Amino acid sequence: MWGTAAEEAKYYPIVNIPIPAGVPMRLGSFEVLPDGRLAVGTRRGDIYFIKGAFETPPTPDYHLFASGQDEIFALSWRNGAMTATTWGEVTRISDANGDDVADRYDTLTSDWGFAEYHEFAFGSKHDPDGNIWVALGLSSSYESHNLFRGWAVKVTPQGKMIPVCSGLRSPGGVGANAAGAMFVTESQGPWNGCCSLKHLQEGGFLGHPASYNWYPFAPGMKAPEVEPKSGSRMGVEKKRVKELVPPAVKFPYIKMGRSISGFKLDQTGGKFGPFENQLFLGDYSLSLIVRATTEQINGVWQGACYPFREGLATGIMNVEFSPKGQLFAGGFTTSRQWPVRGTEPFAIQRIDWNGVVPFEIKEINIKKDGFLITFTQPINKQVASKAESYNITTYTHSYHAGYGSPEVDQTTANVTRAVPSADGLSVMVHLEKITEDHIHDFDFSPITTPDGQRLLHKKAYYTVNEIPKD
Repeated sequence: MWGTAAEEAKYYPIVNIPIPAGVPMRLGSFEVLPDGRLAVGTRRGDIYFIKGAFETPPTPDYHLFASGQDEIFALSWRNGAMTATTWGEVTRISDANGDDVADRYDTLTSDWGFAEYHEFAFGSKHDPDGNIWVALGLSSSYESHNLFRGWAVKVTPQGKMIPVCSGLRSPGGVGANAAGAMFVTESQGPWNGCCSLKHLQEGGFLGHPASYNWYPFAPGMKAPEVEPKSGSRMGVEKKRVKELVPPAVKFPYIKMGRSISGFKLDQTGGKFGPFENQLFLGDYSLSLIVRATTEQINGVWQGACYPFREGLATGIMNVEFSPKGQLFAGGFTTSRQWPVRGTEPFAIQRIDWNGVVPFEIKEINIKKDGFLITFTQPINKQVASKAESYNITTYTHSYHAGYGSPEVDQTTANVTRAVPSADGLSVMVHLEKITEDHIHDFDFSPITTPDGQRLLHKKAYYTVNEIPKD
């Protein structure tokens, strides 16, 4: 898609993890066990423990730990047991007699409705308080016919389910950023112009009004007094609907994903390269991995997304970092007419960093009059100081009940000046105007290192929900 797979492989080669014949590894989730094995949960409801997946070359030995669940799209190990988030419940699965095979299946909660195949449930790892956060997809992908469909909830270690926020459509993964705030990925569709990363703000409304009907079942929570107007803009409606939480990071359609899925925070301590504390997200349809950074401005989360690695073998459902700093990615294809770029029916792959730092856009941060752009290597300051070295366009999406949206309200940002830092690792790009509620689409094609090396990926996209006041 980006046409950079061959160059990406020079820094981040892909390693295939062999799967035994006869094992239908339609992977939905990963976890790393305390004993150094990799756990995987599958769509058909099995949990395998894999020894040797972190080795080079990998020498995987698969052990079936548990079965009988249904669509395991999250695994989290805590206090000697596995917690699995499945289609209809959150289950604590344990091995009571020590033979490495599960023999206890304790339902923590099943306090939501489910009846048909679109009603997926995606869960988080345990948060610091031991809770599992669960995002529940809508019924038939458009409506909410069953209890709490289109909501996010959290499940306590004691099994109490607590409603968190409404307004989801078709989530694909749940997790925390470096600050510990919880987020969910969302697919393009009705009321969602493109895929996005959304903050699970307690008491918030995340954009799709189909789930308003379950507020009477959420103690202490009150439905928004008004519904959003179809055909408007998110920036307009968030002033009308005070509970509306805008997407923190939008992924422009096709340019940066078609169905963003599971994600993981890089806390490898530099073992995976120069992207510590950034999010790595899979995309199901386009079989790739992207990066995202987040920051809180005026109390609202927003941030940027960046290309990372394409060319994976199948539809990516989830990712996980190993203790060695390797990024695992896995998933499957289906017969449900959901297109997938990768050709394999299922796969587990590993992305290794070979120790060479690519020349990349490391991070974009918003300032009151422009953006601070940080790179992974020093830049040619003479080139970087020219305003014409930056091509920045902006656009937003229609906020409406229709499926997806074209890019609308396009503008071109006027760069007034660019000031590189003394060390050449960043540049402050000053704009005549920052456009609120717009994606700022950056093209850094002219930027090079002092010796003429060009960026591995020249594009990045920042979602502006708020402009800093200071």
